[in-house]
Amino acid sequence: MKKSLLLLVTLGVSYSAMAQKLVSRDTYVHFFSETPVEDIEASLKDGVGLINTETKEFVFQVNIQSFTFEKALMQEHFNENYMESTKYPKGLFKGKISGDVAFAKAGTYNVKLVGTMNIHGKDRAMTIPATIAVSKEGLVVLESTFIIKPTDHDVEIPSLVVTKIAKEIEVKVKSTLRAN
Repeated sequence: MKKSLLLLVTLGVSYSAMAQKLVSRDTYVHFFSETPVEDIEASLKDGVGLINTETKEFVFQVNIQSFTFEKALMQEHFNENYMESTKYPKGLFKGKISGDVAFAKAGTYNVKLVGTMNIHGKDRAMTIPATIAVSKEGLVVLESTFIIKPTDHDVEIPSLVVTKIAKEIEVKVKSTLRAN
């Protein structure tokens, strides 16, 4: 009897803990750099995201080399010359959701993601607007559009190509998260 009770309590605690974590392994990230000389854009579809619904803490991570470009040469320059993706292979954003979200109730919630973004080995405190949509089935979709400045993350742009890369780059994220 004691063993059965212990097993039920353990399973109950495990189930409760699992229900508090939402996970995505196919987060979509797209960035766009617009200049009069040339537009540059790239995207990836394999970002990883995690939200703890109880604490509202989150973490999102991307592999920098996963970004694909229209032109192979752009991708090569991005990885080797600017992002140094062998030295800094990951981009990371972690922090806490600010604002009311009822993860157990269908609806759309406007929130702020407050945390630290690490790109190119450089941490930067950021507050990013986001929308969280919760479906009746419990599916959670987080969407956000924000600006990143390469200089904020010590990404050096050679003077030869400075007119081809925007000082501010628009980033769009869409992450569909499910209970883990």
